[in-house]
Formats: sequence, C-alpha cells, structure tokens
Amino acid sequence: MSATPRTTRGLGLIIAIDGPSGAGKGTIARAVAARLAYRHIDTGAMYRAVAWKALREGVDVLDEPATADVARRARIVVVDGAVSVDGRDVAGDIRTPVIDAAAAAVARLPSVRSILIVQQRELGREGGVVMEGRDIGTVVFPDAEVKIYLDAAPGERARRRASDPAHTAGGAGTASKLDDVATQLEARDRSDRTRAASPLMRAPDAITIDTTGVPVEEVIERVLALVNERGWSG
Repeated sequence: MSATPRTTRGLGLIIAIDGPSGAGKGTIARAVAARLAYRHIDTGAMYRAVAWKALREGVDVLDEPATADVARRARIVVVDGAVSVDGRDVAGDIRTPVIDAAAAAVARLPSVRSILIVQQRELGREGGVVMEGRDIGTVVFPDAEVKIYLDAAPGERARRRASDPAHTAGGAGTASKLDDVATQLEARDRSDRTRAASPLMRAPDAITIDTTGVPVEEVIERVLALVNERGWSG
C-alpha cells in the first residue's frame, strides 16, 4: 500500500485498535504497523510487565499502593514485539496463564492505569503508531485519527486463545481446555468491562470489525482501507 500521510502529527497517524482478548488485536495491529512502517505498541504488554515484576518481587497485585509503586519504578520498554523490564527481556515470560490472571487484576487498579497511560501517550503522541489495547480510542488517544474495535464470537475467541501455546499450559485444542479458556475469557471480559477505570468499550466513533470466520488478510485490508479513507492519500 503506497500512501502519503496527511496529518498534523510529526510522524504520521495514530491508529487505535481496541477489543477483547482473542479478537485478533495483536495479529492485526502488528501486520498493519508493518505495512505502514509504523511502530506497534501493545499496551496490554505493559500491564503484563507490571504484573510480572510485582509477582517477582512478592508484591500482592491486589495491593494498589504497592503495585503502583512497582509500576513507577519499572523501566518498561514495549515496541514492535520487544518487551523488557529494567533491561531484561520478558517477552516470553509475560505470556503465561499466571500472568494472564495477574495482569487482569493489575489492569483494574486506577493508579496503575494512570501511570501507564502517561507513558502510552508519550510513546504515541508524535504519531506513526498502531497502538492496541482496551482503552486506546476512549481514554489514551480519544483524538486518534483511526479507531478500530475488533471483536469476535466468544467461541471463536476461545478457540484462538486455546490454540496459542503462549497462553496455555498444554492440552490446547482439547474440549476440556477449550472450556477452561472460554471460562477464563468470560471472566476477563467481565473484569475489563466492569472496572471503574478505563473500562473496555467501543469508542462512539470507532469502526467495529467482527473477525469471526474472516481471514486475517481480509481484516488487514479492511483496516488499511479505513486508514486510507481517514488520513492518507496516494
């Protein structure tokens, strides 16, 4: 896709991709960023990084002041698939069922969200970024030029997550594992949608794309078409 940015931001557009777990945010955001030569920022990895550091230090992730202190002290680098905490590569360490649960708890803490949102805005303020998460288009960058809300049927999302070895501990694809993952996703959805700070919701001006049964390449092309429509020409 050949295009010329048409924006007041220094490096290009801000593309916000939100949605629940298993909707395809990571896959689509990475691909779109690669096509546009943009940076890809996975904000969920930042909450996972805080959870990882908290657990490593023996901090109870339900203790908001203590976990917020962890977030303030942590040197988190998240860009284009690389994730490090205090100089240590944790990209693999933060993708486990234990961190899945801990990150969901961390994400509910308003003080932690406040700390990380400041960092996320700094990372994306110049543009030229595809940022994925659950509150990018509603809270982090409500003025993003392109806002996408990805969703999929619960069964589809569960199948995707169950087949991802990074998030499962064996038995992926079995009926019992699929049931377990579906239950976990339901709990995460409930946590994300009901939290007081930055709950998961579709921004009023976001375009919803249901990825159920849709080939990845087709979703990518739909997003790129929206980017072209909203802020590019060429």
